[in-house]
Amino acid sequence: DTACSSALSALHSGGHAVRGGECGGAVALAVSLKLSPYATLGAASAGMLSADGRCKTLDGRANGYARSEAVGALMLRQREVGQPVLLGGSAVRQDGRSASLTAPNGSAQRVLLLATLDRAQLLVLEVACVDAHGTGTALGDPTEAGALAAVHGKSRGDGIPLWVGAAKASVGHSEAASGQVGLLKLHRLLEDA
Repeated sequence: DTACSSALSALHSGGHAVRGGECGGAVALAVSLKLSPYATLGAASAGMLSADGRCKTLDGRANGYARSEAVGALMLRQREVGQPVLLGGSAVRQDGRSASLTAPNGSAQRVLLLATLDRAQLLVLEVACVDAHGTGTALGDPTEAGALAAVHGKSRGDGIPLWVGAAKASVGHSEAASGQVGLLKLHRLLEDA
């Protein structure tokens, strides 16, 4: 249980096992169901939820997040010649000290982004799009955008955009399953391209 990164942490472990030859394939399954009202009541009383029920990701009108449900699965296996790489490399890192649950550590995020690029053997310019965590909170989104800008902004130059979006803007925050929802969205976009 790594909170909002739980699905991606499971995916990382499965991908590491497949790439390392520990197994021929792995299934990363993420489920987030809201079967009890207590977490919603707690998030509402803490002022974390959007009053209008919308995640306004990377938007000046951001006022909290909307809780949602999700179920998703990805099958990881050794790729055959000619197949696109869905998970070329991944990294997991503890966020370290931060002010609160909704206050991410920008420095830790920058280190994680750089480690992920290194593991995937990618240059900054080879990354065309990112599905951000983007909960639609006035503190979290600017911190995440700042980390992305620090890693991707300086090396890109003029005219080479980094497309940034977040599945949460369309479907809400599915918490433990949210990372996989974003990855499945990107996978679908790549298939359609």
